[in-house]
Formats: sequence, C-alpha cells, structure tokens
Amino acid sequence: MTLAVALQPLVLPEWAKVSDKRRKHIARVTTLLMQWAEDIGISDDERRDWMHAGLLHDALRDADESELRALTKDPAREEELLHGPAVANLLSAGSARDVSEPALLAIRYHTVGSPDWDRTGKALYMADFLEPGRSFARSDRAFLARQVPHDFDGVFRQVLRARLEYALREGYTLFPETVGLWNSVR
Repeated sequence: MTLAVALQPLVLPEWAKVSDKRRKHIARVTTLLMQWAEDIGISDDERRDWMHAGLLHDALRDADESELRALTKDPAREEELLHGPAVANLLSAGSARDVSEPALLAIRYHTVGSPDWDRTGKALYMADFLEPGRSFARSDRAFLARQVPHDFDGVFRQVLRARLEYALREGYTLFPETVGLWNSVR
C-alpha cells in the first residue's frame, strides 16, 4: 500500500474546521512527512508523532477568530497564528490523549518555530513549507524535499533561513520563538 493510499480518506477529528483546500494541504503535508519517515527509517513512536503533527497542525485553520481566541486566551496575537496553539490547547485538554508532547509542541509552534523542538517539530516546519501544492519556487522546494532524508539538518537550516529572509524582506514580525530557533541551529 502506498503512503498516499494509506492517507485516504483523510480522517480529521470531528471538531476540525478546514476547507477542502486546507484538507488537501494537510494531506500533502502528512504524505510528505510519511514519505520522509519511511526513507529515514524512524521508529514507530516517532512516525506516529509525525503523523499526528501532519494531520492536526491546521485542524482549526478555518475556525472563527473568536473560537481561536477563546481556545488560546490570547487577545493580541495575529489571527493567522492562533490555529496551532488552539489545536495544541484543545488536544492538551483531553481530546486526544495519545498525542505526544513533541507532536503538541510541533503543532503549537508550526507557524513561528521553537528552539525546543525535536525532529518532529523540524519535520513539520519543513513539510509545511516544502509541500508540493504551494506555488512559489516549485523546483527549488521539490529539490529540498527530496534531500530531507539525506541531510535533514542541512535542509532544515535552509528552510528556516528562507522563511526568515522572506519575513525580513516583507517586513513581518520576527517572533522570539523564531529568533530562538535560528540561534539554536546556526
């Protein structure tokens, strides 16, 4: 059975709020993570973490802002950054006891990064950026995605650098977690 077939149909929790477009993104991210897991030969426990991170990272991406703020109790952060913490808080509150702490940390910080990540967080961060459905720099990103099993840390540094350069060029906020992540890998 191929990994793409294994992910069909994509089963998300009943509380998930995702559009069809987001569901396809989640499927591509999770498929990429599972392909890397196979190619790298990671343990079953870590593979389960990667699967949870991929499937759940955007599970509330299309939820209302009021719902996200209620789940995060964060009145200030930009709306587009609330879905990861909201999912992690919901899962931590008991809706999925089998989701590990590394997977929760990956989900919580997948948009900004975290210096506290293990390989699960780094893998999700890369897969979210490198998944083939994104329209920019397709050939460069496809090349990097193929290199992950051979140079995980090197590709991670390149992805992190690319995301930081984009944020700086566009004048976006660099969050303390992002700066801490950069400082932890240089």
